Amino acid sequence: MITKRIIPCLDVKNGRVVKGVNFKGLSDVSSPVELAEYYSKSGADELVFYDITASVEQRRIFTDILREVASRIFIPLTVGGGINTLDDFDRVLKCGADKVSVNSGAIRNPELIHRAALKYGNQCVVISADVKRVEGEFRVFAKGGREDTGMEAIGWIKHCVDLGAGEVVLNSIDTDGVKKGFDLEMLSAVCESVNVPVIASGGAGKIQDFIDLFSTVPGVDAGLAASIFHFGEVGIPDLKAALKANNITVRL
Repeated sequence: MITKRIIPCLDVKNGRVVKGVNFKGLSDVSSPVELAEYYSKSGADELVFYDITASVEQRRIFTDILREVASRIFIPLTVGGGINTLDDFDRVLKCGADKVSVNSGAIRNPELIHRAALKYGNQCVVISADVKRVEGEFRVFAKGGREDTGMEAIGWIKHCVDLGAGEVVLNSIDTDGVKKGFDLEMLSAVCESVNVPVIASGGAGKIQDFIDLFSTVPGVDAGLAASIFHFGEVGIPDLKAALKANNITVRL
């Protein structure tokens, strides 16, 4: 049975970790370096670092903070935000990232996925999709959830995987920060359409939400969350113990 991964997410703005609801109303949480080190030591399987305003501000990611985060942790690190070129891939990989997450950059230039996969390998390329229901359709949003692209999400994600993306992070804008559970309907639709690992993001509020996620959508490979970990509402060792007690395979 495939081991399910638990992944904390650091949404970074101006060098600090922040968190909001439905991608809005951001509030300061902590230092990304301190949080990253804490998660690495407390049993997280991987870590995601998003520079959440890099795309909308049309600038490069904060490499100094990224280097320090990478130097303090001993788990795989995925980095995203403002990834628009192969040079951006190269830069964050040299800072210590293991995988690179692309969202708005791929929407502007889907060929970036293909070129990055050829150069660095499929396992290095992660498509991150911010998705929201619009008029009964799963719609892709760009620029940190600010801009409706008009594209249908399932087809877009499948296209990205066909181009070479080796992993999908599905961010449900509808459930982000609401803490009422993951978007199981949306996740099921994505898992049925691709054959690469899918990471669920948006909606975790308690341990039971992860149990429901892996039990209801067994095709999901990992659960990603931010505020419940940042504010100590759920401890990763407690979460993993509960998952194991519910016959869900995790790394303890």
